[in-house]
Amino acid sequence: MTGIEPASAQTAPAYPYNNGPAKSFPLILPQPHGSANNLGDKVDISRFWGNLAPWYSVSSADYGLPNASPNIPAGCTINQMQLLYRHGARYPTSGAAPATFAAKIANATKAGNSFRTTGELGFLTGWTYKLGAELLTPFGRSQNFQLGVEYRQLYGELLNNFTAAKTLPVFRTESQDRMVKTAENFAAGFFGVPEYMDEVNIEILVEANNVNNSGAAYSTCPNSNIASRGSIGSTAATNSPNNAFNATLARFNAEVTGNLTFTPTDAIAMLQLCSYETDALGYSAFCPLFSEQDFANYEYYYDLSFYYNQGFGSPVAAAQGKGYLQEWVARLTHTFPTANSALNLTFDNNTVYFPLNNSIYADATHEVIVLDTLTAFNFTALQMGPPLSPTGNRGENSFVASKLVPFATHFTTQVMTCPNRNQTQQIRFIVYVFSSITSRPYLAYHPYRKTATNNTS
Repeated sequence: MTGIEPASAQTAPAYPYNNGPAKSFPLILPQPHGSANNLGDKVDISRFWGNLAPWYSVSSADYGLPNASPNIPAGCTINQMQLLYRHGARYPTSGAAPATFAAKIANATKAGNSFRTTGELGFLTGWTYKLGAELLTPFGRSQNFQLGVEYRQLYGELLNNFTAAKTLPVFRTESQDRMVKTAENFAAGFFGVPEYMDEVNIEILVEANNVNNSGAAYSTCPNSNIASRGSIGSTAATNSPNNAFNATLARFNAEVTGNLTFTPTDAIAMLQLCSYETDALGYSAFCPLFSEQDFANYEYYYDLSFYYNQGFGSPVAAAQGKGYLQEWVARLTHTFPTANSALNLTFDNNTVYFPLNNSIYADATHEVIVLDTLTAFNFTALQMGPPLSPTGNRGENSFVASKLVPFATHFTTQVMTCPNRNQTQQIRFIVYVFSSITSRPYLAYHPYRKTATNNTS
């Protein structure tokens, strides 16, 4: 027989930061090209992988909040937790750059071609593409399972409300295979196996063009599919590598004979293979080919893409994040949302599919929706500084994609009652993401005022 529910978010004097060596276990992360492995601190190359990075905790000081703490203030009690989280590591999407690069290598190695590689590129002569497409990797499944375990440890006490009411929580996700498996792995970590099959209702929202879904708002946003509005970040990112990898490409091309020349596009594809192969296979021979500066340029490629596609530089991001924001407000105010965004009122107009009085909510989605939502919430601390420069990283803006949209990133709302404070109900936002070994989560703290919340919707 089990004991009482865990509640470390409420009772523990410290918070369980994800900043130790286990952040990427059991993946192998080599040092970048040219590193002195026996001197000083090792470089964590995965912190330069943008949305392909594994998550771990980020320092609140990175966003202008050096004294923020995720510990519960004295005299406060958590009454509700809302979680928006991304799926874990996956294989590349169909037609992505790694597969295109693999086809280029395969064509170069066909019979009659003199293509050969030497030195550090010697492995390429016999290399073949081994990645799948779209689905979660074993490491990705483990990320969402571990996230479920973490949230049961933090907020398990809130399940007592469901026991008292004789109801089950409703966890939501989308209909893509990796999204369904994400919610199932999270639920399995949260409730256990096979208990999760009886202790939670997993609601699957159809993800398809022209079907409303707050977890996939781009499917119904016309401007999202107009390149000059919804993809300006992709355009900026595509142009960014043109001169960023000159020295590395010269080194690569000096190790090749035959009818093949490596280009800036190939450099991005090989860096993506470093990320994807590590996440999927556990190790990639592409990783040690690149210098620390190459990885920094790779990160900025993603920074540009996400800042202008789904972040504060996007003209469509806030509109796409509005659906979840409306649902978030509805759960706070215990009223159904209205139909003026991408949310689906077939689900959001009744308490079977959209309960209004639950103490735990968990919604699985894609990284673009997480960032759209953070933009809709207007968390400007996440992008302090002038707009990102398409011509190169000037280090003037706090926006970093790997800190905001890595695999298994998650955005948590804590709703608390604080009888000893002037405002008895307060809200805190915790954005967990990925950063340095000494870091802590970004945390924003706001008192709850009903009028302000209604204005937000």
